[in-house]
Amino acid sequence: MQTILCMNAKGGCGKTTVATNLAAWYADEGHRTAILDFDPQRSSIDWLEAREGYEGVPLIEGVDAVAGDARAAYGTDIALLDAPAAVYGSEVTQLLRRADALLVPVLPSPIDMRAAARFIDGLLKSGRIARGQTRIALIANRVRETTRIYQALDDFLRRYDIPVLTHLRESQNYIRAAETGLGIFELAPSQVALDVVQWDPVIDWLGDA
Repeated sequence: MQTILCMNAKGGCGKTTVATNLAAWYADEGHRTAILDFDPQRSSIDWLEAREGYEGVPLIEGVDAVAGDARAAYGTDIALLDAPAAVYGSEVTQLLRRADALLVPVLPSPIDMRAAARFIDGLLKSGRIARGQTRIALIANRVRETTRIYQALDDFLRRYDIPVLTHLRESQNYIRAAETGLGIFELAPSQVALDVVQWDPVIDWLGDA
């Protein structure tokens, strides 16, 4: 089983967006997929409940992991871990122990970049990251390429010796996907063409494990 952790101590940065859309992609590709939701807000679980209203979409297992050391069902191929906000110290260590890969989404704002800097600096001191037991990569989320803050975010992320996989554009399609319980890949192709291609580097990197 491959375990992918979506984590950043800053709330609202897109952890659930990354987890749910990757889960939909893997499920659509025929992988037995689960989301373990460690966030008390249960956003991933809510997304899965909305998904139940559709016929013909692949099943994704939902695990409410807030209460304890929850596990995906035996035979799961891909497990997405949706981490809570304000996670530090031993809680980070415990989550990293479960993860083969860590994706850190970061928003283009000074507040988010400062918070991400503290979080990433702490991650780089982790033994699992340092030894390569958990691979780490960054995702720039909700960006507008024509803005000055876009360049500031890009410059900030590239200060680290960590892969910056993609820049996900700010798009109403993600709101639509969150509301409906579908992944960005499951919406009308003509509607999401610009968004879907931005996920290719993420999927390629995860497939290189």
